[in-house]
Amino acid sequence: MRIRGRHVHAARNSVVVLNWRDPWHPEGGGSELYVHQVIREMRDSGRQLTWVTAAYPGAARDEVVDGVRFIRRGGHITVYLWVAWMLATGGLRRRVGALDAVLEVQNGMPFLASWWTRTPVAVLVHHVHREQWSVVGPALSRVGWFLESRVAVTAHRGARYVAVSDVTRRELVELGVRPADITLAYNGLPPVPDYDHGKRSDDPTIVVLSRLVPHKQIDHVIAAMPALAEEFPTLRLRVLGEGWWGDELRAQSTALGLDDRIDFLGRVEERTKFEELARAWVHVLPSVKEGWGLSIVEAGHAGTPSIAYAAAGGVAEAILDGVTGVLAHDRADLTVQLSRLLRDSLLREDLGNKAFIRSGEFTWEAGAEVIMTALDTTR
Repeated sequence: MRIRGRHVHAARNSVVVLNWRDPWHPEGGGSELYVHQVIREMRDSGRQLTWVTAAYPGAARDEVVDGVRFIRRGGHITVYLWVAWMLATGGLRRRVGALDAVLEVQNGMPFLASWWTRTPVAVLVHHVHREQWSVVGPALSRVGWFLESRVAVTAHRGARYVAVSDVTRRELVELGVRPADITLAYNGLPPVPDYDHGKRSDDPTIVVLSRLVPHKQIDHVIAAMPALAEEFPTLRLRVLGEGWWGDELRAQSTALGLDDRIDFLGRVEERTKFEELARAWVHVLPSVKEGWGLSIVEAGHAGTPSIAYAAAGGVAEAILDGVTGVLAHDRADLTVQLSRLLRDSLLREDLGNKAFIRSGEFTWEAGAEVIMTALDTTR
């Protein structure tokens, strides 16, 4: 179809989303929240959405939640085999009926959907996992990095890519993805419930909002606590989130004699999350790598400045260094910057106010529009 000399692509209405976890998975995190918010916007635009993901205890194999169909098969690794089989044999199409487009969410390990189906595929990438593959050991890390950096790029050549930050876009270009094939869709601010803004905690309080896994490097914050406690005797750390590394972090806290200073709250409700962010003095995201850093935007909405590592990918875009938060250069500098912000109330207030203003610039509607355009224009 042409209108006034330009191409107009018909909407691809039946979309299958491939993501290794769903929003309720015990190890789910920011990636799943991002995808969930985007597909809600897509659903509201009239599209039919099916989310194919891994199974886990207590989850139904097939169900419809809020107008989105969920199909759960396999586990952490075998979900990729299930997806390949369902696409290659037409089993997925038989289950969902019409299949107009596939959105592959690439979290390191690719689904390689372009090899298994002739249906147009768009690829959503939060960040390139070069640094994070090391957590699975030398042999598997080499295989994983090869699949991500070489095989996936070959499989999806010519497909539309969506990156959540310009850092991720540049990394994809370095891997061989054509710049013209990549568009940006930033994280939005999730729906914020009514919550008690209250006042800041009387005690200097650091908050971490994260999955408890090694590459999030929450141990860096815990290790900084003894030195900070000498300067701030009533210092507290509040850790929000769950994950398989939780026992290691609790053991570290105990070994350093910090059990009376560190509270592990686990996964909390949205209201509680924002109340914790609003009471904290500083939010820290010490991850080795992030595509963006959704928790930074959430903390900003609560008027709380964030600290993250300058070399950790998209956080350098989520935080405007010295304006809405601070970027640290290494572990020693992380402690220095934490001390500076805890000490300087005027600086914290200024950064927090600007972080609040900036948090309103990001919407899920805009991100969903980018992704829908990518689905409608990919070959």
